[in-house]
Amino acid sequence: MPQNRRFLLQRRPDGTPVREDFELVTEPTPALEEGQFLIRNHYASLDPAMRGWMDAEGNYMPPIPLGDPVRASTIGVVEESRAEGFAPGQWVMGLNALEDYSVGVAGGFTQPIDPSLVPSVTNYLSIFGAVGMTAYFGFLELCEPKAGETVLVSGAAGAVGSLVGQLAKIHGCRAVGIAGGPAKCARLTEKYGFDAAIDYRGKDEAALTAAIAAACPDGVDVIFENVGGIILDAGLMNLNLHSRVGLCGLISEYNTSPRGIRNLWQLIVKRAHIRGLLVADYVPRFAEGAAQMGVWAAQGRLTIDEHIDEGLENAFDSFMRLFAGTNDGKMILKIA
Repeated sequence: MPQNRRFLLQRRPDGTPVREDFELVTEPTPALEEGQFLIRNHYASLDPAMRGWMDAEGNYMPPIPLGDPVRASTIGVVEESRAEGFAPGQWVMGLNALEDYSVGVAGGFTQPIDPSLVPSVTNYLSIFGAVGMTAYFGFLELCEPKAGETVLVSGAAGAVGSLVGQLAKIHGCRAVGIAGGPAKCARLTEKYGFDAAIDYRGKDEAALTAAIAAACPDGVDVIFENVGGIILDAGLMNLNLHSRVGLCGLISEYNTSPRGIRNLWQLIVKRAHIRGLLVADYVPRFAEGAAQMGVWAAQGRLTIDEHIDEGLENAFDSFMRLFAGTNDGKMILKIA
């Protein structure tokens, strides 16, 4: 059996993860039991949600046990199989880990995929994977957009946020994005078609509130929130009557003590509502969402950037890009 490099979680991060929280080890690949198959992982998705899985407290998924490899969605090729329906050479996608080889189980989360149906097999981790489905169902089902409304997207240069802005335009809305730095803001308007972009860097809550008001003179009907903190509080101060807030993420709080929402009272004043989003709720409808996203992509109405770093030995640095904001698009690690 081949040797297996594994990126292990060795201790719980205290705030921002540091290199010493992890260890790259080499271990023998386990022998397969009946009903199992061996996956050679080629690409892994790196997502902010992984930070929450590293804490001792469980959330919507149990914490990663110490000494286990860091959990991640991967795509790869079946190398050996003792499971019906999974043949050597077959491409698969599933929730596995940051490691060269993962063991899949028939009837589990890992499912076959067809690389011939997409421009790049990595698209199964971006526009046709959890990222695309988060944008599709989160925006259309939770936010209920209507033509002519103004949609405010935080983390708008990220993988999910950039798609939400494009979906807003497809549905006849005005899209305003918040991102960090002039380069990302330019990409929002020039590449993704946002109507306006706001650079949050160097702005306190009052300045952000004023910047949103200037970019959204008719107020905000929908907030698609990925960041939280003062960005969300500034957005709440610009809500229209009966507006909707889709809460997808709070990346500003993942490595710190929770700040909380301080302008929550605006939901009362504006008779607005806020709903949390977990894309796992929509897994049974992924085929529906992927089909529609595929139509829009084929029409040239959707585009997504993929930032691909190479090498399992670079897993820590690549993961930390998500919190430094130095990735340009969906963060993917090439393992093989």
